[in-house]
Amino acid sequence: MRRTGIWMSVVVAVVVLAGAARGQWSPSSGQWGKTETRDLRVMTWNVQDALCTTQPKVEGFNSWCALARIVAVLKPDVLVLQECGDNSGNGTGSGVDSVANLTTVMNLFVNGGTDPFLGGAVTSYVRLYAPTVSLPYVYVADQTDGFNRNVVLSRYPFTDLNGDTRTSVSTFFVSADLYVPSGGNAGIRGFVFSEIDLPDGQYAGDVVVGTCHLKSGGASGDLAERLIASQRTAYYIDYLFNGGGGSTPDPRARIADAPAATRVLTAETPVIWGGDFNEDENTNGRNGPAWWMTKAATDGGTDGTDRDRSDSRFDDSRDPLNANNTTNRYTQGSSKLDYLCWQDSVAALRRSFVFVASTAAAAAVPAELATFSSPSGAGILASDHRPVVADFVLPVPATPPGAFSLISPADGAVGVSLDPVLSWSASSGATSYTAVVSLSPTLSPAVWTASGLGSTSVQVPGGVLSTCGTYYWGVVASGPGGNRASSPASRVFQTPIPADFNGDGFLDFFDFDEFVDCFEGVVCPPGGTADFDGDGFVDFFDFDAFVIAFDQGC
Repeated sequence: MRRTGIWMSVVVAVVVLAGAARGQWSPSSGQWGKTETRDLRVMTWNVQDALCTTQPKVEGFNSWCALARIVAVLKPDVLVLQECGDNSGNGTGSGVDSVANLTTVMNLFVNGGTDPFLGGAVTSYVRLYAPTVSLPYVYVADQTDGFNRNVVLSRYPFTDLNGDTRTSVSTFFVSADLYVPSGGNAGIRGFVFSEIDLPDGQYAGDVVVGTCHLKSGGASGDLAERLIASQRTAYYIDYLFNGGGGSTPDPRARIADAPAATRVLTAETPVIWGGDFNEDENTNGRNGPAWWMTKAATDGGTDGTDRDRSDSRFDDSRDPLNANNTTNRYTQGSSKLDYLCWQDSVAALRRSFVFVASTAAAAAVPAELATFSSPSGAGILASDHRPVVADFVLPVPATPPGAFSLISPADGAVGVSLDPVLSWSASSGATSYTAVVSLSPTLSPAVWTASGLGSTSVQVPGGVLSTCGTYYWGVVASGPGGNRASSPASRVFQTPIPADFNGDGFLDFFDFDEFVDCFEGVVCPPGGTADFDGDGFVDFFDFDAFVIAFDQGC
């Protein structure tokens, strides 16, 4: 979805919104879903080889089932996964890993079916426990992270947003430049960016969601590799998606993108990314990968990875059911290694959290876990990592101005002054009005226009209208959501006919008779006077002036 112009103006809060009381968000009651259906829920999880061809896919006390139930509890709109597949990782290596096989595995994980690898029916899958979950679009990285693959599953279809003919990229090459100290793609370890088409009418833009699995380990080489990968990723976001603050992708020509991108993302399309960064930003004593990927070269500078080149954000999610502020942020062991990052000038965070199955079960077992043999142990069985979940408020199309009507002059009014005041009712959501007077009911061409009006009335100045004229007028309300014409779109009025003494809009013998009666002092029409020339006296000059005007007509 890509749109431009006034209709693209959006309403989006760029503040952190407090959790609402409506909807499903009530962890202490076992309700973990979104409170606002239009929020986009993104979830990242390192699944520790549990999603692969060799895993039993049946109901029981196993990793596959624990994973499926927890995803069913959390119901993400976009799910990004690390350590998927059959490579060497934790000993599951079967030698059959491939993009095609892993894509099949992901579809089985969400939807069930017949297991082509182990045989038999898949009896444990996400939609068995949560039928409303829909993740039909699957992208499996064609590059591995060194021993496994990253995966993106989406409720919404993938599309090409930057004009490079691809909907996803699973690795990239960045030449040395600016805050990128060296060129190449080493250290990136299968970073995936998927471009996702959000529904028109529901969202003003679309979204790009990325995931990665950075190098593990605490050796100096591991630390350096994570920073190199983060710096290149920051550059990729800033220059390919944001255009370095301009309108041209990769303006410094440092990114190997073939075919090349032809456009940057719209101002209403954020980039959201996350994964297993393998470093805790609170305990590493330095600026780590999450810092680099959100702030780029300068903290608070003008080369951050947000759409407006300010700093993006990374989460500090917590287990909402655990009051221990030291340990409730941990996603693996005694560290927070898993993060979500986002461009906060475009996407606002409603809430984020770490899901810990043991505390969730202790508070109130979610329905999707209730029949599992060990709800409190599901998290440990599923993976050595805990999932991080965030609900984002994305830009939505602003509502067009509300309906409004024309008030004065009334439709068909006659004898309207040559400097009338036009008035109309207020339009909800309007920030300004444009009034038009024309000789045509279509209001084009205009004989007079006044734009940028902040009130619901305006006076037509003298010298614009002529006597004996038939004019049409209308108003257009403008606001963040576009424009709306008045209802009806135009009305008609007539300016005075000088000799129309009775003011009925016609010039005939009735006008002559009534002027004579008024001149002779018999009776004058309401508001009428025999002082036709307006000199303050009723005399033969008035009679002559009326006769001349009557003879001339219009």
